[in-house]
Amino acid sequence: MTENKIIIGTAPDSWGVWFPDDERQTPWQRFLDEVAEAGYKWIELGPYGYLPADPETLAKELKERDLQISAGTVFTAFHRGLDQWDVAWQPARQVAELTAAMGAQHVVVIPALWRDDKTGEAIEDRVLTDEQWENLAQGHNRLGETLQREFGLFQQFHSHADSHVETMDQIERFLRATDPELVTLCLDTGHAEYGGASSAELIEKYPERIGYLHLKQVHPDTLATVRAQDMTFKDATAAGVMCEPPHGLPDLRLVIDAAERLGRPLFGIVEQDMYPVKSFDTPLPIASRTCSYLLSCGARTTVA
Repeated sequence: MTENKIIIGTAPDSWGVWFPDDERQTPWQRFLDEVAEAGYKWIELGPYGYLPADPETLAKELKERDLQISAGTVFTAFHRGLDQWDVAWQPARQVAELTAAMGAQHVVVIPALWRDDKTGEAIEDRVLTDEQWENLAQGHNRLGETLQREFGLFQQFHSHADSHVETMDQIERFLRATDPELVTLCLDTGHAEYGGASSAELIEKYPERIGYLHLKQVHPDTLATVRAQDMTFKDATAAGVMCEPPHGLPDLRLVIDAAERLGRPLFGIVEQDMYPVKSFDTPLPIASRTCSYLLSCGARTTVA
């Protein structure tokens, strides 16, 4: 019998957390308590500043709940020009320092959106120029090299709804433009489906570029409405486009099976976009059911 290689965890996103501080978000202590109650052992840091940024404090809080960190999260906008390095690196360094201090090995890197993530207003063109693609690739290559050299961390690039790397063609172009030694994917199954990309196909076509997984689903009927109305991701999230497994797409059993065939351990972190949650009582039951479902798909919660 093949040993299961997918180690599941969850993230603040599944508790409706998008920002370091927001009164509509689940308080961080409650988030940690409920993650443990739901059955998970691994979490991401989420937006820097949401969880305690002091390593000793965070380590103590995690140990009390038998939790560990799988990755930190960084936001970048390298397509805007090579001077964006100075803008990106200071916050990225903070995240990298805390991530490494927690013993994690990964940094999930999310590109800037062309729509404002709070207002939904278009702030840039929807499509990049060739020069912007080149800037994007150079920036991520440099980030990957720097994270590895200075912190021993691996960059996991996260294609994202309402970003310039969203569709199958855009994801493949990004992979062709970047160095496989420096940039691998945080393959987010929900955002891939949102953009019309196939997670299973990406795993099969680019096995060496899959370094990390975000496991989520989109509701097909809601997604059809989103596409028909060209809704912003903010409004799509509020409409429930990211739904509780197994009620959406893609089929996570097929994704996990494809990832298992890679034959190496991978984190599969649940990220059900729910900002803002209707009630602080909403996330825990969903998280508990999702954990049980993913375990039934062949994943596990601990590293062997």
